[in-house]
Amino acid sequence: MSENIILAILVFYPFLGALISCIIGSKKETLRDYFADFIVISEFIITFVLFIINRNRIYTDGLSVYDCKIPGICGMGLNFTLESFRLLYIMIAAFMWMMTTIISREYMKHHDNKNRFYMFMLATLGATMGVFLAADLYTMFIFFEIMSFTSYVWVAQEETEGALKAAATYLAVAIIGGLVMLMGIFMLYHVLGTVKIDELFFAAAFYEGNHALIYAAGVCLLVGFGAKAGAFPLHIWLPKAHPVAPAPASALLSGILTKVGIFGILITSCDLFLCDMAWGKLILGIGVLTMFGGALLAVFSMDLKHTLACSSMSQIGFILIGVGMQGILGMESMTAIHGTLLHMVNHSLIKLVLFMAAGIIFMNVHALNLNEIRGFGRKKPLLKVIFLIGALAIAGVPMFGGYISKTLLHESILEYDGGRFTNAVETIFLISGGLTVAYMTKLFVAIFVEKNKDEKKQKQYDEIKRYMNIESGFALTVSALALFVWGLFPHAIMDKAAEMGEKFMNLLGAEPMEGVIEYFSLANLKGALISIIIGVFVYVLVIRILLVRKGEYISAWPKWLDMEELIYKPLLLGFLPMICGIASRVFDSMIDITVVVLRKTLYKDSPLPHERSEGNAITERIGRVMNFIQSLRNRMWGRKNPTHTDFVHAVASGVDDFRESFVIIQRSLSFGLLMFSVGLTLTLIYIIWW
Repeated sequence: MSENIILAILVFYPFLGALISCIIGSKKETLRDYFADFIVISEFIITFVLFIINRNRIYTDGLSVYDCKIPGICGMGLNFTLESFRLLYIMIAAFMWMMTTIISREYMKHHDNKNRFYMFMLATLGATMGVFLAADLYTMFIFFEIMSFTSYVWVAQEETEGALKAAATYLAVAIIGGLVMLMGIFMLYHVLGTVKIDELFFAAAFYEGNHALIYAAGVCLLVGFGAKAGAFPLHIWLPKAHPVAPAPASALLSGILTKVGIFGILITSCDLFLCDMAWGKLILGIGVLTMFGGALLAVFSMDLKHTLACSSMSQIGFILIGVGMQGILGMESMTAIHGTLLHMVNHSLIKLVLFMAAGIIFMNVHALNLNEIRGFGRKKPLLKVIFLIGALAIAGVPMFGGYISKTLLHESILEYDGGRFTNAVETIFLISGGLTVAYMTKLFVAIFVEKNKDEKKQKQYDEIKRYMNIESGFALTVSALALFVWGLFPHAIMDKAAEMGEKFMNLLGAEPMEGVIEYFSLANLKGALISIIIGVFVYVLVIRILLVRKGEYISAWPKWLDMEELIYKPLLLGFLPMICGIASRVFDSMIDITVVVLRKTLYKDSPLPHERSEGNAITERIGRVMNFIQSLRNRMWGRKNPTHTDFVHAVASGVDDFRESFVIIQRSLSFGLLMFSVGLTLTLIYIIWW
């Protein structure tokens, strides 16, 4: 058996596990839980062993390639590949799945539909592996869509009104983004003749045709991947999905599934638009809006998981700034490369810790509102330390991993001599960092420092000693330790990990960073210190004064200021259907109008010799037969005043009514969508079959 078959195992092994776990769970739930643990632990062991075996090649030439092709599927077959950056991220994904699945046993203990949850938990792992290991955009799209549908079940798991509404938003964004991405893939294949990721760079570099087509395809890919990443303005699903999904699923949605989107954006930027100033500025602009917008929403939020969700949006913005600076700086973007990759890893590990901690709180309190969970962690030192590690890391405090990656991203901004442009981006960067400090301080103080206004409730919180079992404690503690140790050794661990992304980002020939970066020099500490000072001022002057009234946190964000309700729903469900309906009616009537105009003007013809006023030859014959039967029946029964119905007219009128109704149905939006779905289904069946 070829060693490359390991890639297929990494992808399809979790799918098989999902099916078996569902069968086991229908008989014995406890066995199902341990079986799911076995699947994710063994998946992590496989990735870790791959890393150990290939570590020498990874650090010498930055490359360790396995390739696997499964022909005969969807025409082009499924193609997988593995190199250093992909290996790093599938190992992180497997680690996160392992920890969240372990904690799920206690978290989901009293929930309904656990069998469904575990099944789709494992299936999403397989789909995620398929995306990260995909060697071409077509394979990536297939698993990208599978991942969207399987993770939809996470959001809808609780089946409450809010969960189903958030799940509908998530699915709508995922489907629309996926279809737009597919359009971009088709355009790329038409223009460049390939969708293999390792061929895109040279195909785009030597393309001599209309480059506007490549930009159009790139924008389509950006829409699809940006929607999954939670980038502005397609972020609307993210703050709504996380609060309603189970905490283990929220950790994966934030920590890994958003990175799938970033992974696709990196492919688009580094393979199609490497060193492209215009593209870099586009990504940078989206990153700035996403970074600041998410941080602002988090400051105003008063729900624990909603705050963490908005925080995820903001941190995705930080990562996109790194991607944008790669395009702007070109071959001098080594700091941006390292900062981008390290902040991806940092954010994954941070949100694993924070969302699992939020899950422990919810398990005990069954609430997420800050006023209700206030004071829960005052006498819980282990949970307090674990949450504090995540909070300090995401705030960019020195000695933690987030500080290292944010320092690199900050340096990449300063390396570009863009005058006022650079100053504006840097200012928003530092302010967003300050907002991060402010909202994480708000969460930590509310949960672990302040007392609940209800003294009886506070006493109950203080008396809770066993707030998580051994397995959950293990998952949380190990995750927090991994995050803490990761940040303690920036040169020995983090810099080495950052080098694993250089080949993937097509910048092995970029100018290396001058010497070893002094992360803790006064110049680099200055940026972190400015953000911390801004955060203190925001917490004291905004949160404590404006967002706390009579000792309680308030929600001051205007309810009407919701992009989904304010823009997307009116646009997609109101304005566009109306415009399309009018256009469809106009085009549908053009032939009839043209015929009438020609007969009235050019031809000036009279009714045809045999033209009937209503109906046709068939309806007339049916009507005459029915008239004859009617007259025959009246004679047989000897009726004195028989009824006489003109069936020729009745049948003709019935047919006309049916035609009119059918035309109305044809013109309706619902019928159009139905026909589109049928056509798409038949197309997919044709592709799969042939």
